[in-house]
Amino acid sequence: MQRLAYENEKLARRPQGHGGEYFLVCTLYYTPMESGFTFQRGFDATPATKAGLHGRTYPRDFLRSVKKEGFGRITRPVNGRHYIRYNGGNSFAFASTPTGGGGTLVARFSAATKLGQSVLRRGVIIETSSATVKEVFGSTRWKIVDTGGGLRRWQVDLYYGEDEPLGPGRLMGRPRATTFEYAYSNVKIAK
Repeated sequence: MQRLAYENEKLARRPQGHGGEYFLVCTLYYTPMESGFTFQRGFDATPATKAGLHGRTYPRDFLRSVKKEGFGRITRPVNGRHYIRYNGGNSFAFASTPTGGGGTLVARFSAATKLGQSVLRRGVIIETSSATVKEVFGSTRWKIVDTGGGLRRWQVDLYYGEDEPLGPGRLMGRPRATTFEYAYSNVKIAK
């Protein structure tokens, strides 16, 4: 947080101020797939249900992951819905697609920021300059369509898409296809 504040203060002190350029930490969120949450892979796959799931059971760690990530892809659709979403509290619901406050999430294009930021708000398109972000996501252009309760100022959460989790415990928050945790990047607001 200190580095982020320092770098953004430097940008703000320029004659043109920020001028649409910021220094952010880029993190990742994704839609976990139920199929990856098995005892064989080390997960707590004990069948569990929650309010809103109408008695249907899912692996306990999968439900924990959905609570953190917001959505999860289920193996067997329910009434044509392929996802469950976390509603807050201890409540879940079935959903047709993963969405944010600005519509359907698009892999490697949708992003989330902390609620209440005047510049990095819903609808803004940003461009990242990090080579690591480009390598991991194959993208440098993002549209802010979502907010995250756990996000901080100067943080942008980039949507990876659907995947099984990398592993149990702390690794549940990462897709299987990458070990990416975070990258610092200069970010410009696209005109």
